[in-house]
Amino acid sequence: MYAEGGDTSLTEHVMSVSYRAAHNCAMRVLVAEDHAKLADRVAEGLRDAGMAVDVVHDGAAALEGASHTEYDVIVLDRDLPAVHGDQVCRTLASASGGPRILMLTAAAGVDDRVDGLELGADDYLGKPFAFHELVARVRALGRRAPSAPPLVRRGDLTVDRARHRATRAGRALSLTRKEFGVLEMLVAADGAVVSAEELLEHVWDAHADPFSNVVAVTVGRLRRKLGSPPLIDTVVGKGYRM
Repeated sequence: MYAEGGDTSLTEHVMSVSYRAAHNCAMRVLVAEDHAKLADRVAEGLRDAGMAVDVVHDGAAALEGASHTEYDVIVLDRDLPAVHGDQVCRTLASASGGPRILMLTAAAGVDDRVDGLELGADDYLGKPFAFHELVARVRALGRRAPSAPPLVRRGDLTVDRARHRATRAGRALSLTRKEFGVLEMLVAADGAVVSAEELLEHVWDAHADPFSNVVAVTVGRLRRKLGSPPLIDTVVGKGYRM
């Protein structure tokens, strides 16, 4: 299970609830919200739930980010400046294989929800909202994309993607979120090589330095925790495989 976790503080736009971070399959999420404090709190909570999260504060930045990064889910405020959230939603929804969209807005009437869904949003959540509901909806949207089975075994290694737990030879492994994210991607690749760039793209967020050795360091820690015999091979110049 994770070696780290914690509760999430909420803002005035989020109904006060006691929420313990739920374990989530590795996902890349973009939060597009012009209220900076709310955006940061939402991002913090989603990260606590095991997701890699980027934040932007206007519609133009949301479109720019989505054009460069393959997000699984975008949490999209409807009333964004620069480019309105409706136009952002319409543009992203028109692209094949694009991210799932959870639209947020203070206008939560039936007609508003219908309008949002007809624009192409996959789900719609009115403000204020309970944070655990937001996390549950983001997780549900992420599950709609094809993914590896929730429970995967490779020899004596068992990876429970739904609960974010891993064991080897019956021994529970104490992994950080990043270590589990790397392990999850390698297991899902089923023997194929996964590059350091792919790991950085899907397990870390936009603040990660692409020129750092953070992936190599994390893989090294993961190898030590997995123990012997070694399960992760380095393919020189290409990446890693299990």
